[in-house]
Amino acid sequence: MAPETKTDNQLFQQHKNGLKREKRIVLTWQAILLIAFIGFWEIASKFYWIDPLLFSSPSEVTQVLLANMADGSMVTHIQITLFETIAGFLIGTIAGILFASILWTSPRFSRIMDPYLVIMNAMPKVALGPILIVALGTGYFSIIAMGALVSVIITTLVVYNAFNEVDPNYEKVLKSFGATRWQQFKEAIFPATLPAMISTLKVNVGLSWVGVIVGEFLVAKQGLGYLIIYGFQVFDFSLVLSSLVLIAIFAAIMYKVVEKLEGWLIKNKA
Repeated sequence: MAPETKTDNQLFQQHKNGLKREKRIVLTWQAILLIAFIGFWEIASKFYWIDPLLFSSPSEVTQVLLANMADGSMVTHIQITLFETIAGFLIGTIAGILFASILWTSPRFSRIMDPYLVIMNAMPKVALGPILIVALGTGYFSIIAMGALVSVIITTLVVYNAFNEVDPNYEKVLKSFGATRWQQFKEAIFPATLPAMISTLKVNVGLSWVGVIVGEFLVAKQGLGYLIIYGFQVFDFSLVLSSLVLIAIFAAIMYKVVEKLEGWLIKNKA
C-alpha cells in the first residue's frame, strides 16, 4: 500500500506543478501583451502614427497622474468614485439576491413580476439617470442609485434562474421530511447556487462602474467620471486617459477581490 500511496502523491504533486507552470505562462504572456501595448502606444505617439493630442502617450498620462497625485486632487476624485462604486455594487448585488429569493419562495409573486422584470431588463438603465437625479437630487445618492440600478435587475434574473436550476431531488428529499419552502431554500437551494452568485458578482463589478461613471457624467462635480467630462471640455485628453487608466486598474482590482472570494468560498464549501 505504501508504494501506491507514494505514487498517488507524486501524481498529485506533478499535477500541482503543472498548474503552477501554466499559471506562470499565462501571467508572463499577460505581462508581455501589456508591455507591448504600452510600448506601441508610446512609439506611435512619438512618431505621430496616431494623433498625440487625441490619444496622448503613456509617458504623458503618467506625468499627469503623478502631478495630480502630488497635489492630492486625484486622490480625492478616486476616493469619491470608489465609495460610490462599492456602495452601488453592494446595494445592487444584495438587493438583487434578496429579490430573487423572494421570487423563488413565492411562485405566484414570481409569475406576477415576470413581465415587469423582462421589461426592466430590456430597458436601458442609463436612460433613467435624469429621472434619478430629479428624484434623489444631485448628491451621492443619485450616483449610487445609478450604480445599483444597472446591476440589480440582471442579478435578480441570473440568481433566480440559478435557484430554479437546482436539482429538484433536493427539494423532494427535504419536502418528504416536512420541510417548509423557506427551509428548502435555506438548506439546499441557497447553498447550491453560491457559485452562480459569485459569477454574478464578477459581472456586477463592470456594471457598477458603468452606472457610477454615467451618473458622474450627468451630475457630479468630483470623481473620475467628472474628470473625464472636464478633460473633454478643456481638450485635455491626457487627463481623460489617465482617468480611464485608473478606472481600469481599480475595476481589475475589484474583479480580483471577487475572484479570491470565489476561491475561498469554493474551498470552504468543499
